Amino acid sequence: MSTTLVFEIISPMAGFNSRGSRHRDQVGPEILCGSRSVIFSPLPIESIQSNHLSFLIVLIRKYDRPSYVLSTFIPRQAQALYLALRALNISLSMIPDTTSSSTIGLMRLQFWRDTVTRTLSGSPPKEPVAILLGAAIEDLSMRTGGRARLSKGWFLRMINAREQSLTNTSFPNLSALESYAENTYSTLLYLTLSALPMTSLTVDHIASHIGKAAGITAVLRGLPLVAFPPPANHHTNQSSLLSSSDRGEARQGAITLPLDIMAQAGVIEEEVFRKGAEASGLKDAVFTVATRASDHLITARQMLKNLRAGQDVGHDFEHEGEEGHEYASITNNQPAHDQLSSPYEKQLNEVERGFGVLMPAIPTQLWLDKLQAVDFDIFNPLLLRSDWKLPWKAYLAHRSKSF
Repeated sequence: MSTTLVFEIISPMAGFNSRGSRHRDQVGPEILCGSRSVIFSPLPIESIQSNHLSFLIVLIRKYDRPSYVLSTFIPRQAQALYLALRALNISLSMIPDTTSSSTIGLMRLQFWRDTVTRTLSGSPPKEPVAILLGAAIEDLSMRTGGRARLSKGWFLRMINAREQSLTNTSFPNLSALESYAENTYSTLLYLTLSALPMTSLTVDHIASHIGKAAGITAVLRGLPLVAFPPPANHHTNQSSLLSSSDRGEARQGAITLPLDIMAQAGVIEEEVFRKGAEASGLKDAVFTVATRASDHLITARQMLKNLRAGQDVGHDFEHEGEEGHEYASITNNQPAHDQLSSPYEKQLNEVERGFGVLMPAIPTQLWLDKLQAVDFDIFNPLLLRSDWKLPWKAYLAHRSKSF
């Protein structure tokens, strides 16, 4: 007996008042086709109770609306794992705000390490994220005859990277920030691709760049909330929690820009606390960091453009050969015609089949565009608003397979 998962999507006009304008704090996922529900592929585990699934959907909808919107475009067989991963990411991001000390925070991280270990071994604890994750893992095993597996190392890497958010330690340089983004946001994409299942050097390569862009952008989004944190154990809205996923011991206040960039721009932390956006060099530092995020998106687009032109992507994948990036154990269930196509056509086919997983590039670009529009004033309140254009932009991007 299988369990069918239903993910409610509200109508395209939800969140608008009688004049057609959108309330600031009422933003929901709209889908152009007007459908009110997306039926997930059935999972063969009866232990997924509707209240657990509903809890995770509400959690993601409230605290990570971009991921909630983009879930529509995730291939059906990977949607359950996608929900579990995004809920896990939110749970990890909450730790700094819901613990009174870094010691307790470390204990919470250990809880998640143990939970992941038990879940991957087939004995998930009675916790909503673990239950859905366990169901998705069993479904993946059944679909692939046990050949496809999720990397425990990737889960632990993602959890370990969150220790950065338990203290006020700044990133020493821009490369360290990129590594953090790779270990969190890029790794989320790798794990989601594993649920298709897809093991593709090219798709992972593009996902790495998109994840780094998303991770760097998330740190920038969180900067005002880290510098001037809300009261402990308090979450305001989706924007604030998304941002808090990349902050340090937020109650104490900190500036999370890389130290080398701050030094080059002449940014003084205490001056930021006193003057906010008017602090000397702050806009220049934000511009430099945002440019690196934008560069990763540009690189990902160029790689896709090269493939469509019948060319190589242009550069090697720096993480090839690392754990989870061996590309030899799973066949990816490729169509038979792939055997006859050129290497670049095959790579392009892989990218297009996994394109839904790569769509975090869309909200990342939208936010960077807003940052540029406010002249890199990281404290501008416009940056905290949800982008009502995301569902429409996402639909168009998915239809054209371009970002």
